[in-house]
Amino acid sequence: MNAFFSSLARGLDDLGRAGGLSSLPALLRAAALLRGLHSQLTLMVGQLHLPPGGRWLDEYMDETARLWDACLAVKLGLASVERYCAAAACAAAALDDWLQDPSPLSTRQVLRAISVSRREAMAAEEENRALSDARIAPLSLQLDERLLLRATDAARLTGFNGFRGLLYALHNASSLLLLILASGAVSCAAAAAGGPCAADDTAGGGVDAGAGFMASIAMLQQRMAEEAESDGAAGIRMCEFRCARAAVEAAREEVERVAATGRKCEGATGGVVKDKVEELKAWVDVLRTGTDSLVCQLDDFLDDIVEGRKELSDLCSH
Repeated sequence: MNAFFSSLARGLDDLGRAGGLSSLPALLRAAALLRGLHSQLTLMVGQLHLPPGGRWLDEYMDETARLWDACLAVKLGLASVERYCAAAACAAAALDDWLQDPSPLSTRQVLRAISVSRREAMAAEEENRALSDARIAPLSLQLDERLLLRATDAARLTGFNGFRGLLYALHNASSLLLLILASGAVSCAAAAAGGPCAADDTAGGGVDAGAGFMASIAMLQQRMAEEAESDGAAGIRMCEFRCARAAVEAAREEVERVAATGRKCEGATGGVVKDKVEELKAWVDVLRTGTDSLVCQLDDFLDDIVEGRKELSDLCSH
């Protein structure tokens, strides 16, 4: 159990020390940590000599059902980002064609493709905001402040040979990790569902093995709140998504400037436009690759949940 809590605290601290929590690398680390915590918990069940069946299995099933629903909601949010990716890629291809033939017809075609990309971005924001309200908010991804590892909570945390304490740790850590994923990939409105959590100064009097992880959770949550305050913008917080949108806007402005002046897209003007197009293509590629990797990470985690539930059910039946 000491190893589990230490690994949990270390993983949360590493995530907090990394770059922006809304970047795709950070979201991938959060998903990997979520998956690793669940796997460690499942492996530890065999070492705790738990009674066959009983309340501990019900509590595990309830928690993994919550994880399942939250991950499906995040995947739906990522589907909107993927659709935007496809539209932005079409705009980039149209810009490439326009660089070769900046005729009035080609200009209308590229501006039409850019407009489709912009509408897709707005649709993703609206769909994901509704998704946050309908699918994520009801999951109540708050941290469980009823148990802050005080001495009076020790008996409850050590229930089922310590399994309840592990499940409690998983609940709190996974709630925050899911909020980070939902805020980045779905809508920053999801982050409002997580209530503030402060590390308890009396934690040392409780369960020593878990005394540190709440402090790590509190620090990570504070980091998340600071980023949200400094950002201030609503909608999907994923950095790469926002950078791709900004690159589309920059390319559109250059196309409109060239079209308004009636100049040919050559020389210094052509070089500026080409740079904007290359920047857009780079961001679209980063966004597509990162989003695909995050979806795969969540799919693997869902498979782990299925296997874990089956494994513990079989363990109880034997």
